[in-house]
Amino acid sequence: MSKLKIGFVGLGIMGHPMAGHILRENYPLTIYNRTRSKTKELASKGARVANSPAELAGVSDVIITIVSDSPDVEEIVAGTDGILQGIRPNSVVIDMSTISPEVERKLDDKLRAKDCTLIDAPVSGGDVGAQNATLAIMVGGERATFDRISPILQVMGKSITYCGPVGSGQLTKLCNQILCSTTLLGVSEALIFAHKNGLNPSIMIDAIKGGAAGSWQLSNIGPKIVENDYDPGFMVDLMQKDLRLVMESAGLSQVALPATSLVNQLFRSAQARGDGLRGTQILAKVIESLS
Repeated sequence: MSKLKIGFVGLGIMGHPMAGHILRENYPLTIYNRTRSKTKELASKGARVANSPAELAGVSDVIITIVSDSPDVEEIVAGTDGILQGIRPNSVVIDMSTISPEVERKLDDKLRAKDCTLIDAPVSGGDVGAQNATLAIMVGGERATFDRISPILQVMGKSITYCGPVGSGQLTKLCNQILCSTTLLGVSEALIFAHKNGLNPSIMIDAIKGGAAGSWQLSNIGPKIVENDYDPGFMVDLMQKDLRLVMESAGLSQVALPATSLVNQLFRSAQARGDGLRGTQILAKVIESLS
């Protein structure tokens, strides 16, 4: 049985290695990126380069998108020369961006008018997870469609979870971002506290990470803070975009999120310092400046 033809839109920090995994599994791959130079490496390995999302959709059974924000996804799917202009019946769009759940539902309605469907499948694990194909993928959409495209997701991720109807993947990812951001705040506070009280922060991490206070953030981001490594695995500006989506959804559902509101303000301070393009671990510098 021949493999599904895959289209991939968005070759940034996350998308480029994810598309590379698909190509290595010998799926026929067509790629598109607004900055065309980012397509060169994958093209040299056999990927076809499309001139527009519409052209890409016209030669693909499954179209994967991973871009920055809701307006970007809307433009790629429903804009001029967007996916809807070229998509074929029975095709599936898998949006792996982190965007508004409501936008996903609206785009699914538009795709259904073309006899197609949308799966929202945001990811967690950062650039390392994308490179190692160990991402956690949270999926919303029709169960039958999920079952059909699940083998493709397994090429890019280690943990693939079906969460419910369209939009459920995005809501689950927003829960993930609540936990990531507030846990990072705790890690930052603990490291500054350790340093100010004469402890070796690296030893503190080793002593704690295997116990009840252990976390992915402590084990993986803590050492970066100790080493003053603020290169972006995940940028402050993108986390702030996600926290904006969290607060919008919390407003609609009337949920109080005091810790998330605080970390949102602290990241805003990082942006005001000019650190929006740095890794989220720069939060420790904000805490340090308060101390």
